[in-house]
Amino acid sequence: MSAAQLPPTGTCELTTVGRRSGAPRRVELWYVLVDGEIVLTGTPGPRHWLANLREHPAVVLHLRDPDRDLPVTAKDVTDEAARRKVTQEAWRLQPWYAEQPYTLADWVAHSPMVALTPCT
Repeated sequence: MSAAQLPPTGTCELTTVGRRSGAPRRVELWYVLVDGEIVLTGTPGPRHWLANLREHPAVVLHLRDPDRDLPVTAKDVTDEAARRKVTQEAWRLQPWYAEQPYTLADWVAHSPMVALTPCT
């Protein structure tokens, strides 16, 4: 399944590996498609799932409709221009994000942003 076959935003689930426990952890997250790439994001602040991804970037993405599990590799979006673009797309595609009490600068500096690449 390519990113082009997904809605431009929605929820998915991700199974990570606990950075300390080594146990699988499943969490529901929002994604947005940006330039054909699946990017997980959320409001500014720390996240356990993000810390787990940084320690163990090989994870499983669980999609709905169609129901599918995909092995992916996660990578932090660190470039400021790319983070700004992800934020702007998230705000455009999911207006709830833009209504939260954070500025664009807050999002760019402090939001979790992770791009997922399908494993081959």
